[in-house]
Amino acid sequence: GRSIMPGIPVSAGFAIGLAFGVVGLLSGFCLMSSLRDWWTANDGRKIRSYAVALAVAILGTQFVAGAGLVDIAKSLYLQPSFSAPLIFAGGLLFGFGMVLSNGCASRALVLLGKGNLRSLVVIAIIGVTAQMTLKGLIAPARLAFLQATQITPGAVSAPALLATMGIDEYVARIAVTLIASGALLIFAFSDGQFRRAYGQIAAGLAMGLLVTAGWLATGWLGVDDFNPIPVTSLTFVSPIADTLQYTMLSTGLSLSFGIALVVGVLSGSLVTAIVTGRFKLEGYTSPNHMVRSISGAALMGIGGAMAYGCSIGQGLTGLSTLAMPSFIAVAGILSGAALGIRGAAVVPALATR
Repeated sequence: GRSIMPGIPVSAGFAIGLAFGVVGLLSGFCLMSSLRDWWTANDGRKIRSYAVALAVAILGTQFVAGAGLVDIAKSLYLQPSFSAPLIFAGGLLFGFGMVLSNGCASRALVLLGKGNLRSLVVIAIIGVTAQMTLKGLIAPARLAFLQATQITPGAVSAPALLATMGIDEYVARIAVTLIASGALLIFAFSDGQFRRAYGQIAAGLAMGLLVTAGWLATGWLGVDDFNPIPVTSLTFVSPIADTLQYTMLSTGLSLSFGIALVVGVLSGSLVTAIVTGRFKLEGYTSPNHMVRSISGAALMGIGGAMAYGCSIGQGLTGLSTLAMPSFIAVAGILSGAALGIRGAAVVPALATR
């Protein structure tokens, strides 16, 4: 391996975060609002933008992995052992939490950049509860549950699963990549309304490319045999926890790709909001509103830590590796979101009767 300056992954993380902040603010890219628009307003433009992002992320990630540039097998998502119940439950909590908080972890960073002070509370709570779940008060319970339920299957990714059926591993990788990304692109572009939504198409492309860029930053540019760093890409729950910890106790801690990513998103969003005249301070409208928001943030922090990622960390980055645990996490996130969005529609309806 070659040793490159340790600052490269950090600088790259900041640059990728900046781009994410700009695109996120201009396009409103967010899984939660995508699902809500799709399920309640019958507007599929944002969810199709998400599908484009995922298709591009899968194509890009599998390409850099297949070309031998990045060893995604070293990433968190393709670890040989995992607990399906823990990951699904974490996804469920995260998905429900993002509905209560009105946006996921990355969205909170983007909204904070444009002066939304509710997001400051959400980010702080996500950071604290994620850290509690990873290393703090809740960690022993999480680890006990993990040890009781973890399995080490013969295959941890969709291509590896196909390969166990006797298909050549290289062929299996190409087949799954093309089928998955092809299906997503067909879903996206089958809609005439979306085909005319050039901004949403561009946002999806950009987000998918940023996931690929993240892998290259940590798994190729940042490779250093003397100081190995985790191979990762866009994800927000654990990095928000790390950023909070770094802000408080920076001596003895080192800057990482994830911390730089978080700071980048905030900066990109802030600059864009100021330049486009969207910056405006906003707070909570009522104590009730605050309770909902804080509860949602706590569920996202705990759930995101249990599921090893958020709607971006598992929903784009994890799925781009075609890892089985990521499919389980995303099933949990979608179920939690459905429960929150559909449930929210049912509760007021009952109250008005």
